[in-house]
Amino acid sequence: MTLSTGQTAIATGASTGIGRATAEALAQRGFTVFGTSRRATNTGPKQVSMLACDVTDDESVRGMVASVLSRTGRIDVLVNNAGIGLQGGAEESSIAQVQALFDVNLFGVIRATNAVLPAMRQRGRGRIINISSVLGLIPAPYSAHYSATKHALEGYSESLDHELRAFDIRVSLVEPAYTRSVFDQNALPADSPLREYDQARSGLRALLDDAMAAADPPELVAETVVLAATASRPRRRYPVGKIARQISVLRRFVPADAFDKSLRKQMRLPA
Repeated sequence: MTLSTGQTAIATGASTGIGRATAEALAQRGFTVFGTSRRATNTGPKQVSMLACDVTDDESVRGMVASVLSRTGRIDVLVNNAGIGLQGGAEESSIAQVQALFDVNLFGVIRATNAVLPAMRQRGRGRIINISSVLGLIPAPYSAHYSATKHALEGYSESLDHELRAFDIRVSLVEPAYTRSVFDQNALPADSPLREYDQARSGLRALLDDAMAAADPPELVAETVVLAATASRPRRRYPVGKIARQISVLRRFVPADAFDKSLRKQMRLPA
């Protein structure tokens, strides 16, 4: 039997993968959980109320938050998980495609965060947990624009955490590495492909296929989100899994040239 904590959580992008596992894990810990998906669905996570919400639309986000507040009167935790991927050489994407990527992965986070903050400030407490990536810590050849959204999310989240501590609101980053889900399979292809990158794109696909065979389950990320949501003194960053923890340490302490060589070797790029 799950005992209610009396607390309310929102998890965006909760119809599949990390978002679904996270919503279910929070519900199992006694949170009243609202999950969102871009389109209405009747097949959401267990014990989770699903709401339609397009994080690229201001009114949609504000309406979703208003709906949650009307039902529960409070929002204690926001998990910003909704996101999309983009693979290909950096010059293969149009500016419009990159802007659309940022609109989901960064501005969608900002929209949802801004929408919940007034209620959190009024209560004098809250947790905002942003799903980042190890690609917010390191270079990502052939995923440059996706990596840029996560680097931006890291800077935004760390800065915001300092601003909100006066209201007893904390911001944490959860940083997975390879995670078993349909996310990579559903990543957008570049909209202006060049034949000069055909071989590199093929190599990236093979690399990802190998990596996903040993990827972490989404439940591992979900457990970390629950930890960040319930810890009395939450950390700013939570690398998830062995690979993510290793990368986090190496990025901080390994000399730049050595890290560069190791990255190119791991990415199967020419020396």
